[in-house]
Amino acid sequence: MHDTRRTANLLGAAALAVTDLTLGGATAAAGVSGSGAAALVVLSADPGISVTELGRRVGLTQSAAARMVEALEARGLVERRPTLGKWVAVHPTDAGRAASADLLHARGDRLTALVDVLPPADQETLAHALDRLLRAVYAEVGSAQRVCRLCDRLCCTEAGAICPVGQAERDDAGG
Repeated sequence: MHDTRRTANLLGAAALAVTDLTLGGATAAAGVSGSGAAALVVLSADPGISVTELGRRVGLTQSAAARMVEALEARGLVERRPTLGKWVAVHPTDAGRAASADLLHARGDRLTALVDVLPPADQETLAHALDRLLRAVYAEVGSAQRVCRLCDRLCCTEAGAICPVGQAERDDAGG
């Protein structure tokens, strides 16, 4: 008989350890905090969003997001640009886009090294299990932008691949 609690506990330990390994390497590569790293990735994929929207996507309140943007701006990684309306658009600078690329590369290298310890058949099984788990995570969180805030989006969409989180969002929207 399978012990679901043990499997869940193993998943929790692995998730935390993988997060520590990948986030530590990624933030060190970019020289920013975890939320700063997520903000740079989000802005590189979708430049020109508001501070409030950026905060929503990385899981920060508006005031915390404003402080994070100020810190990133002070480091020359983002810039604020006025819009026709009342809000201000946040854009990555060239240095911010380079930092985003560096952190995604460092994150990808760490994750690839971990997956590479598994034989190909186990990698395929893991990919299918993660696809299903990420769909469930989306159902819980309700925001593909939030779930994928530190994702290398091209990895999930190149060569005809379908991002499970994006698909879950499309399914949720009825399309």
